[in-house]
Amino acid sequence: MNGIVIMVISIVVLVGAYLLYGRYLAKKWGIDPKAKTPAYEMEDGVDYVPTDKGVVFGHQFASIAGAGPINGPIQAAVFGWVPVLLWLLIGGVFFGAVQDFSAMYASVKNKGRTIGYIIEKYIGKVGKKLFLAFTWLFSILVVAAFADVVAKTFNGFDAAGAVVPANGSVAMTSVLFIAAAVLLGFIIKYAKLNTWVNTVIAVGLLVLTIVLGLNFPIYVSLGSWHLFIFVYIAVASIVPVWALLQPRDYLNSYLLVAMIVAAVVGIFAYNPAMNLNAFNGWKVGGNTLFPYLFVTIACGAVSGFHALVSSGTASKQIKNEKDMLPVSFGAMLMESMLGVVALVTVGFLATKGNVPTNMTQPQVFANAIAIFLTKLSIPEDVSRTLITLAVSAFALTSLDSVARVGRLAFQEFFIDSEKEEKDYNIVEKVCTNKYFATGITLVLAYILAKVGYASIWPLFGSANQLLSALALIACAVFFKSTKRQGWMLWVPMVIMLVVTLVALTLTIVSKTQLLVGGTSANIVGDGLQLTFAVALFALGVTVAFQGLKKMLQKQKA
Repeated sequence: MNGIVIMVISIVVLVGAYLLYGRYLAKKWGIDPKAKTPAYEMEDGVDYVPTDKGVVFGHQFASIAGAGPINGPIQAAVFGWVPVLLWLLIGGVFFGAVQDFSAMYASVKNKGRTIGYIIEKYIGKVGKKLFLAFTWLFSILVVAAFADVVAKTFNGFDAAGAVVPANGSVAMTSVLFIAAAVLLGFIIKYAKLNTWVNTVIAVGLLVLTIVLGLNFPIYVSLGSWHLFIFVYIAVASIVPVWALLQPRDYLNSYLLVAMIVAAVVGIFAYNPAMNLNAFNGWKVGGNTLFPYLFVTIACGAVSGFHALVSSGTASKQIKNEKDMLPVSFGAMLMESMLGVVALVTVGFLATKGNVPTNMTQPQVFANAIAIFLTKLSIPEDVSRTLITLAVSAFALTSLDSVARVGRLAFQEFFIDSEKEEKDYNIVEKVCTNKYFATGITLVLAYILAKVGYASIWPLFGSANQLLSALALIACAVFFKSTKRQGWMLWVPMVIMLVVTLVALTLTIVSKTQLLVGGTSANIVGDGLQLTFAVALFALGVTVAFQGLKKMLQKQKA
């Protein structure tokens, strides 16, 4: 097996899934192109903003496609390339794309409200409270993991203290990228230019930031980058979406799509060999294929975080209901393709059938694609820098969205729908304040980020997949309550629930053994992970029970 064959199979499967299964779901659930969407109905210029399909797609894709579809498949490749490819394709089509589409659909049909609101309306207030608590804890995990990934990508110094030019260039480009996004946001909002003119400006700004970044690298320490990133996402989580979130994602979409296209073209030009073993057994390195493969590969197959983006931010920007299919279902399939590309890269650099151990996952990805692109006469060092930039752009954009989602979840937890805001007590007033909600979320995430993403990732994966099960349950209840067919959600819902509860149980057992046995190398980190694992397990089980109970109830005639 080689890279070209794997890519051809994947492209045929994913394109076919969009044209056949995606359109089938849209017809089955009911898309009304003439319906007034929440973006128009509740337009406020902050969160509810009617937006062109291409821009919303950029936001959705850039938000969901963080470091996950790169890190996950490369990490999971220890089990062999066959199980990874099967889960990316089967999971991406029948699990991930279905979840993303159903979450956005349910949100748009409920005034752009979140999955938490869907749970409150169709399951109950207690279920909503528990889900919001789960979402908030999960958001902290995501921010911690991705912030650490980005900070290490920007770190200008190696272990010996020597400067790392590639990291310095990526860091400078990324900082300029943020400034360019703000400028583009004001141009789009106030200049009222044609879409094509905006596109030309966006591409021009993107090229300018890359050129300046390559020529003027900056070298800053890891700790300083941690602080910078958290200050940035604090601002990003509270400013209007048009000022930063939308234009940044708009810029990112060109960069990220260009990266995927370049990677695919590079694979076809180079035709890399698959040096990984097809299958390395059910147990590798002390971990069993079930459940670890399915929680390691979250993004790229199915990710609960996507449901938060689909219902939390993207649904509020949909101009026409028919845009939901390409924005949600389409973006997920493109992410699955990115996961396949990541699999090909690690397969190419594998030695003796095993994944390389001397590189991080982003390094594996960037190094392999840079080699592929030499067939197109593109210098390897330039390609490597640009690919690393794209990976960091993925992660930064996810941080933009998840910090906002975590802030909104914390605020919503303390909102009492039966009270006027002026009648709130002091605790409710403080906790519903967006600045306080942002602060407490990011402070906890900052502490956890110091543990390092490698330690957080398994817990993040388990929480992420459990979140997908809860989102699928909520959507299934919505479909049943509104007399729509939701049978296509049942199998993914049950499988993800079983997988994640087993994974969290194993995490709780292992961390408890380390702490009780006195063998923990990081008592604070392991203690935090144990606390999060127990809390997520308890919250997840309770919400799932309430949802399944509601779903199995007979509807009144």
